[in-house]
Amino acid sequence: MKNRFVATVLSSLLLGALSLNASPYNVDVSHSSVGFKVKHMMISTVSGNFSGFSGTYDLNKGVLKSLSGTVKTATINTGIAKRDDHLRSADFFDAVKFPELKFVMTSQKGKKVTGNLTMHGITKAVTFTVDMGGEVTDNNDVKRSGFVLTGSVNRKDFGLNWNQAIEAGGMLVGDEVKITLEIEGMEA
Repeated sequence: MKNRFVATVLSSLLLGALSLNASPYNVDVSHSSVGFKVKHMMISTVSGNFSGFSGTYDLNKGVLKSLSGTVKTATINTGIAKRDDHLRSADFFDAVKFPELKFVMTSQKGKKVTGNLTMHGITKAVTFTVDMGGEVTDNNDVKRSGFVLTGSVNRKDFGLNWNQAIEAGGMLVGDEVKITLEIEGMEA
């Protein structure tokens, strides 16, 4: 019993010391973006973004120690209202049934950030490449940091299976979705 108590106290002190070096940040949505690109008819690319998102992260000497975020699926925007309504429907995101996408980081190794992405009720491990932008203190004496995550997922891995064959051959919507998260945070 005494050894367990000592181990618990030592673990708490160690974790406390490690967290002193980490800086917690809240994502500044006015200076961040969640974007994607997907092939259309195999010849061009459609770009879009989500305007409703939030997140937090901890940073220690340019290394992410934690990162989590949520995206509201109903806020999808590709610039075409009819297409956006279709993407919100049960054919794709089913925004009524699955109102959020979630990402929780599990590790960072070098320039690779791995975590669990939950979309359409399915959770899969995904890996992004991170480009750290650095840390600064703004004119209001608020510490800020930024980074960009890029990667891709196969939409069918998350149950987004809708598609149509096109006369010339191939499919209307590509399976690979390229994702770019441009993040700026303010120290919490």
